[in-house]
Amino acid sequence: MMEQLSFFEEKHNDPRPPLALNWNLWHGCTRASTGCLHCYVYRRDESIGKDPTVLHKTDNFNLPIRKLRSGQYKGMYKVPCGSHIYTCFSSDFFHPDADGWRKDAWEMMHERSDCTFFMITKRPERIADHLPAGWGNGWEHVTIAITCENQDMLDKRLPVYLDLPLFHHAVMIEPMLTEVDLSPYIEKYRTFDGRPLIEEVSVGGESGANARVCDYKWVEKVWLQCKENGISFYYHQTGAKLIKDGKLYNIPRKLQHIQAHKAGLDL
Repeated sequence: MMEQLSFFEEKHNDPRPPLALNWNLWHGCTRASTGCLHCYVYRRDESIGKDPTVLHKTDNFNLPIRKLRSGQYKGMYKVPCGSHIYTCFSSDFFHPDADGWRKDAWEMMHERSDCTFFMITKRPERIADHLPAGWGNGWEHVTIAITCENQDMLDKRLPVYLDLPLFHHAVMIEPMLTEVDLSPYIEKYRTFDGRPLIEEVSVGGESGANARVCDYKWVEKVWLQCKENGISFYYHQTGAKLIKDGKLYNIPRKLQHIQAHKAGLDL
């Protein structure tokens, strides 16, 4: 009872502002589909002679539950209440090589239910068998998003993903390599009150020296489908090579997020 009260008091009396931060609790991955061809994790690791396919726990594995040992907020979590934690962005949370670590990860997320966690996977077929005890229909503070780079992956992954017991459903189309049609999944998968099960969609082109082309018409098509159905839409980045009105633009990395935002498509 004392532990529960202490947690309640900390959760509601933390004067520090919440943060947005990355929690890469393990690192490394293996390619799952063509969208992984130019993965930034591979690029970074290979540039320093490191094998990106070998998964390993990082020094930040227990980051969300670390506590301050001194100072004004001694005894409180280092990560403030209300923080938004981008989880496992240098790997895939459902990669089979991480099966031995995932239980502890779930327990930390459960302990820090005062924060929100956001993760993206290309392995929806592994989710159902690797959810924690007490998951039920999902934890409100945890979002497991799916990423699909083309229509083939959309048609393969979305039927599996949208049947899962998740509190939130978010679709990332990044890197966007082809035109895609979300409308069949928007129409088929609905909540009890008729709203689309998909809450948000994020779209982005591919970055890097060998980036493949993204056509702005593909982005607009998905944007329109989201707009017509009241789904949140975020144009994340243009990518390095963008076709618009039939013209190819080579966009520097530092401008890819800025130019996407200037398009005014975010809903």
